[in-house]
Amino acid sequence: MLLKVLLVIAVIIQSVATVYALKLVRATKYNSIWILFIIGFSLLSVERIIQLLVFSGHAVPRYCFADLGIVISICLSIGVMYAHKLFKYIDRLNYQRRLWNRRILTAVLRTEEKARSSFSKELHDGLGPLLSSAKMSLSALSRDEEDAARRELLANTTYVIDEAIRSLREISNNLSPHVLNDFGLARSVRNFIDKSAAMHRVAIRYKTNLRAERFDTDIEVILYRVICELIHNSLKHAACRTIDCSLTLADETLVVEYADDGRGFDPQAMIDCGMGLSNIASRVGSLGGLCEIASSKGHGMRATIRIALRSEPSPERSRTRRRRA
Repeated sequence: MLLKVLLVIAVIIQSVATVYALKLVRATKYNSIWILFIIGFSLLSVERIIQLLVFSGHAVPRYCFADLGIVISICLSIGVMYAHKLFKYIDRLNYQRRLWNRRILTAVLRTEEKARSSFSKELHDGLGPLLSSAKMSLSALSRDEEDAARRELLANTTYVIDEAIRSLREISNNLSPHVLNDFGLARSVRNFIDKSAAMHRVAIRYKTNLRAERFDTDIEVILYRVICELIHNSLKHAACRTIDCSLTLADETLVVEYADDGRGFDPQAMIDCGMGLSNIASRVGSLGGLCEIASSKGHGMRATIRIALRSEPSPERSRTRRRRA
């Protein structure tokens, strides 16, 4: 009795599998695989029904079992052999999707930097001269003015314009750092760190073995933005006392080692909620680089970034790992 129940269950399961295989015929490119599985599952159901008839006392020729077994074996074996083509096709689609996503991200980043540069140039070359002209006019008026109160008012106005010019230069430089364009990655990072250290009570230690080496524009801009983002996050959120940052070139690979002694965080939670770490991972990934971020609450954070320079890595090498300390 138990064997009959199992045979009935087997028939039902194989019939359901046949229905799913029928649905997959039009859903995938390699229809022959599913057709072979449909034939195999259908014949398996027939074989189980014949076995059920035999146990029920009906006479069935023995050669039916042998013939069905051979056909079932052939169909399923060939189907499995063809299945590897389906997996290769899926891998190829995934590779193309990753490559396309990387190209889109690179295009977005380049467009962003181009817009930043254009806006910075407009501010520097357009608004800057106007403020300078206004300052010169006020200086001329202050020399001819005899009233002390008016001279003081003109002096205050000149001071405000000086502050506006200074702020304009800082905004323009943040949008498109001229030091990066003119002197390269190492010096631009040094310049940003010096400015940040002067405005915060945080000790920032910076080491590099680079001098005047220049790299691909995308690499220089993205690494500069990434380092600035890391420092900005530490100064704003970590409540740290020291920051260590190193930028080295070894074996045709640029390596950034970054650490602070702040309050720490959960890296996965920060990335999932769309914070700056997500931007960092995306930027590094657009270069085919490796980004490792480790942190835990109360133990600061560490980040390691590696960018290969020899050749453009394939999308398989572009990956980001997050781990808890």
